[in-house]
Amino acid sequence: MARQNAQKSQPNPAPKAAPERTEDKKPVATASAPTSKTAALTQEQIARRAYEIFQARGGTHGNPEHDWHQAERELRLGRQ
Repeated sequence: MARQNAQKSQPNPAPKAAPERTEDKKPVATASAPTSKTAALTQEQIARRAYEIFQARGGTHGNPEHDWHQAERELRLGRQ
C-alpha cells in the first residue's frame, strides 16, 4: 500500500522545454524548391522559348527535353 500512495502523491512531471519558435528559423532552400523567378515562369513561356530554340536550330530534330531545360535556364537567368 505504501508503494501505491508514493506513486499517487508524486506531482506531475515538469513540462519539457518550450517548443522552438519557428518564426526565427529561415526556410531551407533545396534544389527542387522553386525560387521567386522560377515560380513566375509558366509552362507556356518555357514552351515558347523551347520552340524558339528549335527554330534557331533550323527546325532539325533534336532532343525536346534538352530544349525545354535550356529554355528554363535561359528564362530563369533572364536571357533570351
